[in-house]
Amino acid sequence: MIAGNMKRTMSALSSFKSSHPKFVSFGEYFVRTGIPVDSVVEVTITRPGENPVTSNMKVLESDLELFDSLREMR
Repeated sequence: MIAGNMKRTMSALSSFKSSHPKFVSFGEYFVRTGIPVDSVVEVTITRPGENPVTSNMKVLESDLELFDSLREMR
């Protein structure tokens, strides 16, 4: 069961990478180079026919610890 879920997840990730290579490269750059404390990460989502919605966060030391834990799981 877990192997099947992992296989589906890996397939979906491969498809995502093929569909969005620039976004994946953007993310990989920051995984390699890191994001320092006090950096601001901002995300904007624009749904069809709607106004954009933007949110941001200032990176904390605890965020970096979480990112490191996630990176180690890879």
